[in-house]
Amino acid sequence: MMKLYSRKQVITSCILSGLLMAAIAGGAVALLKPKPTKQTNAGVPTAGETSGETTLPAPVTSDSDTGVSTPENTSGNEGANGGAGMTGTQVQQAPSTTLQGAGYGAQTYTQDEAETINVYEKYNESVVNITTEVMAINWFMEPVPQSGGSGSGSIVDDKGHVMTNYHVIKDAYKLYVNMADGSRYEAKVVGTDQQNDLAVIKFTPPAGKKLRPIPFGTSKNLKVGQKVLAIGNPFGLERTLTQGIVSGLGRPIQEDDTTVLKNMIQTDASINPGNSGGPLLNARGEIIGINTMIYSTSGGSVGIGFAIPVDTAARIVPELIKTGFINRGTIVMESIQLFPDLVEYLQENGYGTPVEKGLLVSAVKKGSNADTAGLRGGSKAVRYGEHIFNIGGDIITMIDGQSIASVADLNTALEDNRPGDKVWVEFYRGKQKMKTQVVLTQQEKTK
Repeated sequence: MMKLYSRKQVITSCILSGLLMAAIAGGAVALLKPKPTKQTNAGVPTAGETSGETTLPAPVTSDSDTGVSTPENTSGNEGANGGAGMTGTQVQQAPSTTLQGAGYGAQTYTQDEAETINVYEKYNESVVNITTEVMAINWFMEPVPQSGGSGSGSIVDDKGHVMTNYHVIKDAYKLYVNMADGSRYEAKVVGTDQQNDLAVIKFTPPAGKKLRPIPFGTSKNLKVGQKVLAIGNPFGLERTLTQGIVSGLGRPIQEDDTTVLKNMIQTDASINPGNSGGPLLNARGEIIGINTMIYSTSGGSVGIGFAIPVDTAARIVPELIKTGFINRGTIVMESIQLFPDLVEYLQENGYGTPVEKGLLVSAVKKGSNADTAGLRGGSKAVRYGEHIFNIGGDIITMIDGQSIASVADLNTALEDNRPGDKVWVEFYRGKQKMKTQVVLTQQEKTK
């Protein structure tokens, strides 16, 4: 049965219910309120006793640099834990690894960045872009000049001498050196060393123009993992900087049929077409190599580049500047590398040899150093493809303890020798192994 209440009864009931709930809530707050903790030292008032208030812990703020929350020190007097009002353990900031970059205002850089920036700003203008013109033949069989390739070079003195790769300026009809300020100068070839893929060209700077040569370092003490910088003009993008490490040392790289470049420096610094002839630098801004070639299946950089060690250039470049060529000793003879078809032909025709690798002496000029040493050329002319040579001559297999299997090996074995030096040559005459000493003579000058 439903019971009815008057309006007055309902209002009175609501007021009483509200008062009862307020009383219950107040009691709960009193029970939950924490009591102040007394200090153990006698006579020291407890927190909040003198004012009736409880002291709050120091507020926590977020460090904008590290994102680590650290308590604020609310007192200027440091205590045993690092400051009055400090609760918990204070978080220490990690030491800064950045340096104030000299001359860069308020901007800061890491030590590695500042080092790289300094090298680039100091020497990028000492790296030039070399462009060439070559002579071509048109449809009417007339010689016409046309644009050739391009590469890079390093200014090595204040007279305008520039060091680069031989293959950069090979077959050039005209040479031009393009500077950082946009100026362009015609240059001439001073000297070349095809065997080491090095060349020196020269331009004449105008009076008052100051050049900054890049200093030579050394490649003797390089270590795999050492930081290196490459500056060059890949794809015509002038004075591009790339960074990497030395990723290998002592690599022998065969550049062509007659040239093996020794002790090449391998690097993962990005090297592309147009970088050839430019410097590979250490962290001090010294040349440690001359960027020369890349290994690539696509034509672009895949992180395997090679540079000629600067110690080779330090030996070659001064002589090129002074004389225009390298005074290197040689053995005067015509020779051809053994190959499987030739070895098979020799065996089938009574010229069998106990070796399958070596240099067959095709011809020896009468009165030459090879003739004086007793080396013999062939007596029967044969044709292989477009080549005609003589068979039946001696087969050279070793020079001064270095194995000889190609013309490139021969050039490599004699690379450090001068005219007048003596070398021991081991060879086979038929099936008989023999040895003779050859006095080297002047190699033909190339420019």
